[in-house]
Amino acid sequence: MAVVDPVADMLTRIRNAYGAYHNDVAVPTSKMKSSIAGILKEEGYITDYAVEDRDISITLKYVDGKPLITGLKKVSKPGRRVYVGASDIPRVQNGIGICIVSTSKGLLEGAKAKEANVGGELLCEIW
Repeated sequence: MAVVDPVADMLTRIRNAYGAYHNDVAVPTSKMKSSIAGILKEEGYITDYAVEDRDISITLKYVDGKPLITGLKKVSKPGRRVYVGASDIPRVQNGIGICIVSTSKGLLEGAKAKEANVGGELLCEIW
């Protein structure tokens, strides 16, 4: 069965893996998903990720036995795209979380997109 929204599928797999206290999760590979995994690793939300032939293996991070990521939200959906300008990029959970923006310079974390003064499609929020 074809997946309509691959990014939402990736976020759901991560959310479900954290809910079941798994150490890692496998997600079908794509350039966008590997970029999202790279941002999550860079921001410290996951331990590591590895791109294999057909899957991305994401190693989840726990602090004192509790999941580090407590919430994932897909903002822009196939039926309703959400675009933001550089000055309109939201702060997630009063600065505790991050948002990922698809810009003309690639996928960027919200603060870096604001710093580079570029807007784009607001993909998701993570806290």
